[in-house]
Amino acid sequence: MDLKPLFQPQSIAVVGVSTKNDRHPANVIYKKLQLRYAVTAYAVNPKGGTLMGQTVYPTITQIPDGIDLAVIAVRADFVCGVMEQAVEKGVGGAIVISGGFSEVGNSDLQDQLVALATENHLPVIGPNCLGVYSPNHFDSFFLPGQRLIRPNAGHVAFVSQSGGVLVDQMVKFAGQGVGLSLGVSIGNKAVLRELDFLEYLAADPVTKVIAIYLEGFRDGEGREFVKRAQTCGKPVIMLKAGKSIAGSRAASSHTASLAGDYAVFSQVLAQHGIAEARNEYELISFCESLECYTEHIGNRVGIITLSGGHGVLAVDECAAHGLEVPLLSTETQNEIAGRLSKNVRAIASLKNPIDLTGSATDEDFMGAVTALSRCPDVDSVLILLLPYSPGVSSDLGARLSYIYQEQGRPLIAYVPHEEKYRMLIEGFELNRIPVSNAIDGAVLMVEALRRCQTCRIR
Repeated sequence: MDLKPLFQPQSIAVVGVSTKNDRHPANVIYKKLQLRYAVTAYAVNPKGGTLMGQTVYPTITQIPDGIDLAVIAVRADFVCGVMEQAVEKGVGGAIVISGGFSEVGNSDLQDQLVALATENHLPVIGPNCLGVYSPNHFDSFFLPGQRLIRPNAGHVAFVSQSGGVLVDQMVKFAGQGVGLSLGVSIGNKAVLRELDFLEYLAADPVTKVIAIYLEGFRDGEGREFVKRAQTCGKPVIMLKAGKSIAGSRAASSHTASLAGDYAVFSQVLAQHGIAEARNEYELISFCESLECYTEHIGNRVGIITLSGGHGVLAVDECAAHGLEVPLLSTETQNEIAGRLSKNVRAIASLKNPIDLTGSATDEDFMGAVTALSRCPDVDSVLILLLPYSPGVSSDLGARLSYIYQEQGRPLIAYVPHEEKYRMLIEGFELNRIPVSNAIDGAVLMVEALRRCQTCRIR
């Protein structure tokens, strides 16, 4: 099936709008499309009429122009009739927002929907979903635009069985500076499933990282997904729900998913180099790191800090994740020392972590990072940057980014995320250096590069 009409439509029919209830989900969607996006939107309701000064068509077939996408938000027992109209019209794809299918035990109705879509080669997202958020293009969420927090356009695609999890992650992506290429809420995934989206996103030139929130696969589907994810050429990050018995039961009632044996599934992901995020926090860290870097790395970390205590915390976090913080050779320590100012050289600790102390300046950081980026004993450099130090300027993030461009050794930074440090943070982010607002988050960014083996073939 061609999925392009689902994600890059030029014309959208919103089916189910009300001329009396402006809060109806279809009205919320239609209003956003009319006011915020460049797509051409058409309203559909059997009673006809007008809405926002535009014609409301009784059926999709009566719309005079071609339609790429139908967004369907009607009562469940009306959905198949609307889809038949869409097929007759030659619509390219459909998003079924409506609930009331297998998630509430109405499997026969969902089977009818699947049969209709399959027989007519109609790609369908849903039912029981929010649908698609495509930055700067359109969104089908029935959530008021003023309440949504939207990440900047970027290179991470997030496919989620839960619309709520997707929207919540968008908030967190925006806060952490992770850019989104596509957000897809797939709900019951009755027709199109993770494999279909994986195939589309693997070929999408904008997407560099594929993240998936999963509640469960069909029997036998997980094996094929893992095989394809391993060879798709892009990092795949999995956040799995339904790990416990109670969670599995909740997943089944949410989207009628079979959660399966989590322990086995988790082991399979690790064996095939797919990065499993254990929680939402790890998901964000992994996404930001893998959006910036393409190379798979080893587990040896070099740490540079202004605070000995921060260095100790970072070493503990590294140890907890199986990352090594090796002692640096005398040769490397001497090279670092030779690049430091006289005052800092006398008091710095250079074994790893490298503690430059609160007296360090931009030039001391530049020298230490340059030397460590050339060191054969580490695979990545973790920079713990405390912007309270009087010798650190707001330009340091951008300046340090140039070292990665010259040396090719991944740099990852910790900087407290406060508005007064925004220029420093943006100096890293605009030059594609990941920045975390917590030490454990920065270590997770290193862990993502070590764990995700698909980076090797990108």
